Amino acid sequence: MTRISLPIPTEDQGLSRYLKEIRRFPLLEPQEEYMLAKRYIEHNDAKSAHRLVTSHLRLVAKMAMGYRGYGLPIGEVISEGNVGLMQAVKRFEVDRGFRLATYAMWWIKASIQEYILRSWSLVKIGTTANQKRLFFNLRKLKSRIQALEEGDMKPEHIIEIAKQLNVSENEVVLMNRRLSGDASLNAHLRMNEGESGEWQDWLIDDKSSQEQILIEQDELANRREMLENAMMNLSSREQRILSARKLLEPPLTLEELSTEFRISRERVRQIEVRAFEKVQASILMIR
Repeated sequence: MTRISLPIPTEDQGLSRYLKEIRRFPLLEPQEEYMLAKRYIEHNDAKSAHRLVTSHLRLVAKMAMGYRGYGLPIGEVISEGNVGLMQAVKRFEVDRGFRLATYAMWWIKASIQEYILRSWSLVKIGTTANQKRLFFNLRKLKSRIQALEEGDMKPEHIIEIAKQLNVSENEVVLMNRRLSGDASLNAHLRMNEGESGEWQDWLIDDKSSQEQILIEQDELANRREMLENAMMNLSSREQRILSARKLLEPPLTLEELSTEFRISRERVRQIEVRAFEKVQASILMIR
């Protein structure tokens, strides 16, 4: 995609000023969006791409607000979401009948979550699928079941969340303690020129529509295919080690794999890192 110049939510500029600035970009009617997307796809028209992106910056900002409280600058979270938005515009297939906003939500969410996972220490997040599921869903579920108490949650709330996410109660307690100190949804947001509001005013309904579910399933299938193709470029030993360390639940330890292959634990770690880098490079080339 041609480089697109966008407003940047910097600390100097201030969040409220950025939010006000992106409001000046008009939303698109369905037919207008369709024509711009066709023009971009068929003629690689930079102006059309720019309008498609800027008309959805408010969507990115609203989604980014749902990830406040991870200890990261909200401006950087928004910027990462904008990267996902540009990827969505680049890959948007307008003739499939979906609106761009519906399609882009998956890419925005993926881009923001990947940024958070890169930025947070694995010691804080944890490496298992259960821990990552908790990391990204605990706050939302606490709000949904009105678990608003500070510190440790009530036993009934712990049990309810553990049941909904299919994790142990102890995992819920530990993750809640790791993520303590979250900003309140009702924290006041000061705007310019007499405007005011709360953080929750910027959040969007997280319930997935049927077409969004279909899009997510399609994208997951595409990513699975990309991963499988990338894994084919690895040796059998690299495939085994990477799969055992990254895809199994729970993952095998370095000690277990060193025994299996009769090599040192450090050598297993080196092979894992090298194989992961190869897979990343292959996927980036496909993208």
